[in-house]
Amino acid sequence: MTANASDALIDMRDVRLSLGAAGGTVDILRGVTFRVSAGETVSVVGPSGSGKTTMLMVLAGLEHPSSGEITVAGHRLATLGEDALARFRSAHVGVVFQAFHLVPTMTALENVALPLEFSRRPDAAARAAQCLDEVGLSARARHYPSQLSGGEQQRVAIARAFAPEPPLLLADEPTGNLDAATGQRIMDLLFSLRERFGTTLVLVTHDERLAARCSRTVRMADGKLNGGVP
Repeated sequence: MTANASDALIDMRDVRLSLGAAGGTVDILRGVTFRVSAGETVSVVGPSGSGKTTMLMVLAGLEHPSSGEITVAGHRLATLGEDALARFRSAHVGVVFQAFHLVPTMTALENVALPLEFSRRPDAAARAAQCLDEVGLSARARHYPSQLSGGEQQRVAIARAFAPEPPLLLADEPTGNLDAATGQRIMDLLFSLRERFGTTLVLVTHDERLAARCSRTVRMADGKLNGGVP
């Protein structure tokens, strides 16, 4: 599947991000153009420090680019204030991080329900329980992150990301903190849920075998993206 500017779920055009540092300005993204169609799966590979994670954070509206234009699910991110960006993420983007990023003072059920409650869904608790069941953690719903293994915490994070049924999932090295066997189970689960919901997936990974599970692979180096436009 290919994406042109008119039908892309993701349309990044010449996006740049520079930050000031003690030694001068650091260019993190250097003119990134990236288009992805709805339902597509795209892996992003490249060396550490090449800008992969920053690109995901820009797509989620968690980082603001220095220049360029970003449209996700029909929303031009530059036109949205912080409150509007939070609502945009809640409705349109799920994010799975390498470090899980669960709220330590909330149970597994409460973590999964969090984006649903933000959206004021009246069925937040029931939907969260259903999502935990889908990742095989119904019995751990009342446990806190510190009481869960790494694999269980990542399954909670995946349930939280899929709970609002967002059209886009951004996954940043989701198996990076897991052993090989657990990581394989986590990725099987993620791809199974993605296929069930028809979710568009952008996956950052160092694992070429994992990258090959996606329909397209793009490569990033020194803040530039190769293959961003199919």
